[in-house]
Amino acid sequence: MVSDVDTAPLVGRAELVQTVRSALLGDAAHGQTAAVFLTGESGVGKTRLLGEIGERLRDRGAVVLTGSCLDIGDASPLHPLLQALRRFDSEVSTSPARTSSAVRGLLQMFADETAGPDGAGALLERVSRGLHLIAEGRPLVLILDDLQWVDRSTRQLLLYLLAGLGDLQLSVLAAVRAESLQGAHPLRRVLTELRRLRTVRVLDLAPLGRADTETLAAAVVGRTLSADAAEQVWQRSGGNPFVIEELARDLRDGRDGLSETLREIFLDRVDALPQHAHAVVHAVAAGVEPVQHWLLAEVLRMPEDELIAAARAAVAHRLLVGADEGYRLRHRLVAEVLAHELLPAERSGLHRRYAEALTTAPGELHQARLAHHWRLAGEPARALPAAVAAAQEAERLHGYAEAHRHWSAALQLAAEPGPLTVDRVELLENAAEAAHHCGEHARALALLEELATLRGGEPSCALHIRRARYLAAAGRSALAEEEYQRALKAEDCSPRDRASAAARLAELLLHLGRYADAGERAREALALAENVAGSATEVVLASSALGFSDACLEDPDAGLAVMRDALDTAERAGQPEDVACAYLHLAELLTGPLNVLEEGVVVARRGAERVAELGLGRTWGTRLLAIAINGLFRVGQWAEAEKVVAAALRHRPSGADAVELLLARCRLSVGYGDIEAAGRDLDAVATLLAGGGARHVIPLLTLRSGLAMWEGRHDVARQAVQRGLTESRSDDVMILSALVWHGLRAEAEAHASRTVEVDPTAVRRLRDVAERVARKSAGAARPVRSVVEGFLALCAAEVSRLDDSDPELWAASAAEWDRRNHPYPAAYSRLRQAEALLARRSRVATAGKLLREAYRVAQGLGAVPLTSEIRELAGRARVSLDERDSTTGARSVPVEASDDELAALTAREREVLALVAEGLTNREIGQRLFISERTIGVHVSHIFDKLQVRTRVQASAIQLRNQRG
Repeated sequence: MVSDVDTAPLVGRAELVQTVRSALLGDAAHGQTAAVFLTGESGVGKTRLLGEIGERLRDRGAVVLTGSCLDIGDASPLHPLLQALRRFDSEVSTSPARTSSAVRGLLQMFADETAGPDGAGALLERVSRGLHLIAEGRPLVLILDDLQWVDRSTRQLLLYLLAGLGDLQLSVLAAVRAESLQGAHPLRRVLTELRRLRTVRVLDLAPLGRADTETLAAAVVGRTLSADAAEQVWQRSGGNPFVIEELARDLRDGRDGLSETLREIFLDRVDALPQHAHAVVHAVAAGVEPVQHWLLAEVLRMPEDELIAAARAAVAHRLLVGADEGYRLRHRLVAEVLAHELLPAERSGLHRRYAEALTTAPGELHQARLAHHWRLAGEPARALPAAVAAAQEAERLHGYAEAHRHWSAALQLAAEPGPLTVDRVELLENAAEAAHHCGEHARALALLEELATLRGGEPSCALHIRRARYLAAAGRSALAEEEYQRALKAEDCSPRDRASAAARLAELLLHLGRYADAGERAREALALAENVAGSATEVVLASSALGFSDACLEDPDAGLAVMRDALDTAERAGQPEDVACAYLHLAELLTGPLNVLEEGVVVARRGAERVAELGLGRTWGTRLLAIAINGLFRVGQWAEAEKVVAAALRHRPSGADAVELLLARCRLSVGYGDIEAAGRDLDAVATLLAGGGARHVIPLLTLRSGLAMWEGRHDVARQAVQRGLTESRSDDVMILSALVWHGLRAEAEAHASRTVEVDPTAVRRLRDVAERVARKSAGAARPVRSVVEGFLALCAAEVSRLDDSDPELWAASAAEWDRRNHPYPAAYSRLRQAEALLARRSRVATAGKLLREAYRVAQGLGAVPLTSEIRELAGRARVSLDERDSTTGARSVPVEASDDELAALTAREREVLALVAEGLTNREIGQRLFISERTIGVHVSHIFDKLQVRTRVQASAIQLRNQRG
């Protein structure tokens, strides 16, 4: 199957290429024959792989002969070998004369060959001798494509050579189209015989996985695909690279529908089936996969023996996949092709037979399938009850994404003309709630507006509460607060609604960082809930908010106890959102105000697993993972934090959930120095934060300031901080103190770089805010004061940089952060302390020790900008950063890599280096590890720096040498 594959990269096959290359050259290098046969369906990329591997083998010094078999049976004996020799003859103009002579001699031997008494055996021996002359002691690799069409003579040659009868150092690489090896195909017997040889391997080339499918499609299209487009390509292609490329080109060129190329290819494959197998493929294409065997039998009403034979033929031709649970199409694209081959009456008849078979089947009804088939059979009145039942069943099992899909289908069916008696208000309520639970926040709000319109009149208290919940989840906090206030003032607000509104408002205020207001509303909600039966949800929400507020502002131990009780209450009540909310606030409290980071990370990850079990992984689970990422970042476990980011991204979050995750990922990107990725995430957060509060806005502006400083744009950093200072309603003194530090640091950086004038007004304002934060934190709980004191120590030290940087203030700051186990700000403080000492030309040895300690921490984290600044200062001061030189005073010189130097790499850098050694590109490594290509580039640069190498080849050599050791 031919496509312009050369314009697309080879994706997802790096490990296979390495395996094949090692198998061929590894065994052949010891004087043995070796062979690898690649089998797979049409379009899976066999021909492309043969070319790629052939090029790599040539680069390793092998003589490579490449030929293809023809679909003309035995009419052309030894055709692929002859073709390979002619191709090689045209390419050996620069080769030694003896090689060229040997090639032409072998070609002439074929031309002069006549039938004789010595027969085929002598011919094979002469061919072997000729190949031996061509190789001249080098490894010889014979690459054969489309081996399913191999002629008899070539089959005999392969058996002869691979059995070691030709006294030749030979490797064979061949591709076989799997669907062609049916019945008594002669190659099946040959492969069976060859498998017995130790040096022969038969590898089945599987389709690409989902991530690699998206990578290949994006490369063809020339841009990152949207989630919907990527999903569509994956579902339609089944991971077949040829099909992926064709679909991606249609997408790139704006073509709708299915290209004629793909349509004809798949129709040809269906037409090649035995007649009785056509009906099986058509029936499975119309079914909901997997289609069980008993169901297929009911639909087709075919004798059992005939059905099994037909299904076997369809599987053998690589159109169906058979498994214990039933039959599936290997490519969903086949269903699209076959849909146009049936008359409408035929299609509806198939769906009717499916629905009837499912209805009459004993045991549990398959409601989702019933709804699907009755709808396509043209029976909306029978499809609607099944869709509603399917949605309710999905909700019972916490499958909110599936429930949302079924409720949406029910809404569409209810809109069909006909005698349908249905409560559309109830359908809208259920559909909106399911959309909210599964993270489709915009859809939930749209359905709610339709519901309000349908009801008419003034919105009820319950509608205000629901709209506020959806707005908060979408990240529109200001509007959500207004809706809760309207609910509390509504005349029709029942005691239960009032308790619910107060409890949910308390939770919202907590998210906005307004802890005092949250505590006040929480107490109000708990008082209201006392008089309401069955108010577990309100008690959990209010208790969580109250516990968090008390822990921050008054008594940490008492507040923490209240929050643990809230989690126990939620687990006993069993409401998924209550459990999620309790886990979230407990993890936030531990990793934030209380600074119990290790326990907080454990609680966050355990909570993420629990809420995923409850069907809330995309929403609450994402937020919990974001908390875990932030905790891991603070304790310096950045590589582990990256893994958690990858896990969270698989949820494809939206709204406020996406904001939490993007901010967490951005902290890592800023630390790593991945400026482009950080900027992209910050822009996305700014777009999502329509009406967000200080809880998100201040961290956003703090990160934007930090990013601008690494870029040398100190005026931009100043502007971001000044914007953040307008968010004055937050009680979260920790995020305010971090913002103030960034503001003072921006002014100090401007002073040091002399690129931007220091703004005295901005400095005065920042110092005033720092004093206000200090006064405000004095009444806070001890753990909160402890974290704030760390940031205030940084602030005081930054102020000293505006005049004459005080090393003692920086020493105090480093000590503060060491006590809190926050390695990054501690390393930064040591850098500034060393800078201050060197500026005063005092205690140079101490400065060197500080720089080496900061350098070790920064390298371990992978903090590239901080590492670069440390290295720059050390270079100016002529200070060695090599620990081994610290006792001798010798300057650092490049040394050969050893286990010690490899040990300096972080866990993530070791993973990246191992994949570099496999020959993967940065893009392929990023896909494997779920990291952006630019971030991989940052890791690779850091690896080069630590190993003191300049190229990927040098780095790979070090990795391989250490593996052998």
